[in-house]
Amino acid sequence: MKFDAEEFKANLTARLRRQYGKDFSQATKHDLFDAVSASALEIIMPNWMETRREYEAKETRQLYYLSAEFLMGRALSNNLINSGIMEGVKGVLKELNVNIDMIEDEEPDAGLGNGGLGRLAACFLDSLATLEYPGHGYGIRYEYGMFEQHIIDGQQVEFPDNWLKHRDPWEVKRSDLAVTVRFGGDIKYGKTPDGQDRFYIENAEEIIATPYDMPVVGFGCNTVNTLRLWQASSPNGFDLQLFNDSQYQRAVERQNNAENISRVLYPNDNGPMGKELRLRQQYFFTSASLQDLIRQFVIQHGTDFSQFPKYHVIQLNDTHPVVAIPELMRILIDEYNVGWDNAWSVVQKTFAYTNHTILAEALEKWPIEIFQRLLPRVYQIVEEINRRFVIELRQKFPEDYYNQNHMAIIHDGKVYMAWLAIHSCFSVNGVAELHTKILKEQELKNWAVIYPEKFNNKTNGVTQRRWLLCSNPELAEFITKRIGHGWEKNLSLLKGLEKFADDDATLEELISIKHHNKERLAEYLKHAQNEFLDPDSIFDTQVKRLHEYKRQLLNVLHIMYLYNKIVEDPTYNPPARTFIFGAKAASGYRRAKAIIKLINSVADRVNNDRRVGGKLRVVFVENYRVSVAEKIIPASDVSEQISTAGYEASGTSNMKFMMNGALTLGTLDGANIEIVEEAGQENAFIFGLTSDEIIKINEEHSYNPQKYLDRSPALAKVVRQLVDGTYDSTGHLFEEIHNSLVYGVEGQRADIYYILADFDAYVKAQEKVAAAYADKKGWARKALLNIANSGKFSSDRTIEDYVRDIWKLQKVNIK
Repeated sequence: MKFDAEEFKANLTARLRRQYGKDFSQATKHDLFDAVSASALEIIMPNWMETRREYEAKETRQLYYLSAEFLMGRALSNNLINSGIMEGVKGVLKELNVNIDMIEDEEPDAGLGNGGLGRLAACFLDSLATLEYPGHGYGIRYEYGMFEQHIIDGQQVEFPDNWLKHRDPWEVKRSDLAVTVRFGGDIKYGKTPDGQDRFYIENAEEIIATPYDMPVVGFGCNTVNTLRLWQASSPNGFDLQLFNDSQYQRAVERQNNAENISRVLYPNDNGPMGKELRLRQQYFFTSASLQDLIRQFVIQHGTDFSQFPKYHVIQLNDTHPVVAIPELMRILIDEYNVGWDNAWSVVQKTFAYTNHTILAEALEKWPIEIFQRLLPRVYQIVEEINRRFVIELRQKFPEDYYNQNHMAIIHDGKVYMAWLAIHSCFSVNGVAELHTKILKEQELKNWAVIYPEKFNNKTNGVTQRRWLLCSNPELAEFITKRIGHGWEKNLSLLKGLEKFADDDATLEELISIKHHNKERLAEYLKHAQNEFLDPDSIFDTQVKRLHEYKRQLLNVLHIMYLYNKIVEDPTYNPPARTFIFGAKAASGYRRAKAIIKLINSVADRVNNDRRVGGKLRVVFVENYRVSVAEKIIPASDVSEQISTAGYEASGTSNMKFMMNGALTLGTLDGANIEIVEEAGQENAFIFGLTSDEIIKINEEHSYNPQKYLDRSPALAKVVRQLVDGTYDSTGHLFEEIHNSLVYGVEGQRADIYYILADFDAYVKAQEKVAAAYADKKGWARKALLNIANSGKFSSDRTIEDYVRDIWKLQKVNIK
């Protein structure tokens, strides 16, 4: 993109005057951030408009990625880098005595996602634009994100994530494209003027869905795709009569109820009201998105919907948007008089589904009572899809009544969204080789028997523009100095670094870069949390969503074990280690919150015990988010990827760490297997039971956690310390965690995530880490080989796999 320094400076001046009534001498840091972002968007805007025009003119097939989350992170640096104007903007700001780092920190992380699901969606959008494919995102414009996490007395406390308290300079409101989404109401039956049957809804609650567009800027090209997010409001939300009658709360009740839909990401759904809100959210954004697509299609191509799949492919990112399937049927049948068979043909050729986990809570199922009351006509359509599918099941499994029942889309009083997706979509993919294997051979075995042609694997990836070029510029420069440019769009070129694996000067420089990044993180945490980190210590990091299967508990039990050794044995002299955690627990996830409290209680004890003598420090990074990850990941030496084998679908933090030269300490789970295949087992630290071993134990019901406690006094001690007052004077705060390991809780058997079984192997792996780190050059060599072999894990490769096997897109060059 063309950059004119004088024009940019003039634009900045005009924006400050127009928006804030200020000049540069009066502007605050936030004023400058807003003006710089808005001025950059003006440079990007012509390409954004041209991209839309080219897609319409070429009449090419486009990909629409429907996701409940898009964890975008900050936009300013990423957009400046991808559009090629970063150095120009820096130059203008330097001339004005403004440090770009200072104004970057004024940008809040967009509160549009939480974990790997959302970050994957963001990486995919970046890669689609960079590779010049027509691909866009659809989601919800959450007013408050999930929550802003504060740690108070060691406990997670949730506060609103008010990321929109100032305007977002990167979004464009499109009120002209607003649509209406309807909930509830009464199903009515009638005839069209030409005598066809027609269903329609009366007395429905109407919600206005207003789109806000964000640009997705491709790197090194002119493509700018779109992330379209929907905000909910009521068309008649303010009742003036009630207000004049002094019934102020009732006067705005409808508006508040409508706005709740786009208020918060993943509201607590432990109760029926929470479940209803979650379903309202999912239907809201999928219905609005489909209405938007169909409106555009009719304008361009008329009402021959047999052509719809020619121009549209819709990827459903996990089960959250699966309600789009019956909603497209409803729109085609009820609003455009398309017959059932023709509508079903369109659906089957349009939708593809990504499964992200085998965990039951992610395979959503909705109580019929809630689904039918909220979406009566959509439920009626699901019933008909199910009725026809059950006939198919009887033919496939004529004597197998168990499968006929349990594979039905509606059974046991619930609507099973994953079953609806697998039956309806033309493609079903897992996100790592092991994950897909488990889906096909274990969890979804009977589905793979019925639809073998649908199942395929697409190993996840991350974008090197965000996770190297943007977040680790010193390492990016190190790479370019040795292999030249080009890796930014073809990460496999990093393989060229292998020839430097025994070059002392290269390894020394890599050690220096890692140390600088550790100093940068230490400086950030000193100011943000008053934490003091030793950059010469091993930075051992586990940052990800807090869930029991990810086994942050295994990590903290090991820290307790190390602490006991240091205190009990004055001659024990391990290398200094800093254990870094960052994680949010879902607001209704009680045990996950207790684990956060345990981590902080252990940190408080360890960090304030003089006997530790700097050998051990524990840090819980508050409110973990993308902008913080961009500081933590480049600084980390060890990447903790220790989920129970067979439970992590893929992981993406493991890829980001590898790309930034951290060594994987992990189980053979998710994409760890492929990471080890690429980098070599000698350049990682692998431990623990395999997924096959766990499957066998589960099938035999042979697991006895007590035997591990009996044979390991050190393990028995740390488990006992959960309830003996060591870390909680009452002895009750961590009782449920203790009981989940020893006895089992909530009807589950003890230690369902095999923490006790893997503990000794984990301790031995950590001892290998400590021994390997003592050889600084040897460690740097391992780190370099990880970087050099991370090419497979670019989201560019993942997108090319999707395009080749599922989406069938054509590149569109924007001139």
